[in-house]
Amino acid sequence: MPRAKKPVIEYRRYSLPLHFPVLLLSGERWRISDIKSEHLHFHNHLEIGICHSDSGVMEIKGEAVPFAAGDVTFLPRYLPHTTYSSPGEASLWSYLFFSPEDLFQHSFKSAYSHFEPNLWSVQGNSCILSRERYPLVYTLATSIVLELQQQRPYYQESAYGLLLSLYIELLRIHSTQEALSGQEAGPTFLGDFAIAPALEYITRNYMAPMTIDDLAGLCHLSTTHFRRKFHDTMGTAPLDFLNSTRIEEACKQLKSTEQSILAISEKVGFHSISSFNRCFSRLMGVPPKEWRRSAQAEAQSAKASIQEFTGWV
Repeated sequence: MPRAKKPVIEYRRYSLPLHFPVLLLSGERWRISDIKSEHLHFHNHLEIGICHSDSGVMEIKGEAVPFAAGDVTFLPRYLPHTTYSSPGEASLWSYLFFSPEDLFQHSFKSAYSHFEPNLWSVQGNSCILSRERYPLVYTLATSIVLELQQQRPYYQESAYGLLLSLYIELLRIHSTQEALSGQEAGPTFLGDFAIAPALEYITRNYMAPMTIDDLAGLCHLSTTHFRRKFHDTMGTAPLDFLNSTRIEEACKQLKSTEQSILAISEKVGFHSISSFNRCFSRLMGVPPKEWRRSAQAEAQSAKASIQEFTGWV
């Protein structure tokens, strides 16, 4: 008997807007076909989806979970999945992407510094929440989409409050489901997505020294096998992914703080300013000083336009 073909897993990286780090994808472009993809994919941010029409199936961690209009999906970052509609249908979706730790770090107590659900404890069937059973989740999610689409005065403040309420509700649902199950689920699809522990570790500890051997050990792989598997999945080498994660965080710091470039480079894990400048310029196209000047000018312009629109002085 021929061996079952392992699914291909693709990494889809989204950059969040700097002025308000929540990405909305919506409109007719986001209709999902009824053709089943042979590829699973995952993202670098938490994904919340709202199904507006039709029905279909979402495959999550080896489970085929049906969805219908009115369902809200809740997928932690790095969780491989794929979606396809029922035969003859093309379901319409809106998607929200954000990083809970970055967005809500000042709203949660320090004890909740790592409050995104454990990748392995998430059950596939708990990622899809129906409007009938969870009306509050649906109302909050659709209200956020509406705020981001209409962009009326104070929309960012309103969207932030709604997102915080939605995320807390999702955490409550997840913790309740986890308690009812009695135990955390093990990494049942680890063989198909063996690099997940390394991705989680890099995301949480990018500022700390680490080696390829360390990352390979977390995944229980030899260094050679880990390098190959990482590149096959991510399309880049482990060190390049680590550096891109560090630079992404540096961009947030450059725009939102007045810390020196040297201090920021050290804070995100670079041991010399020259290596930071070189890596930053390669990934962002300009040196960090020039990027900061442009980003802060853009932020100031956006602030001025909001004040003018709302009548502030």
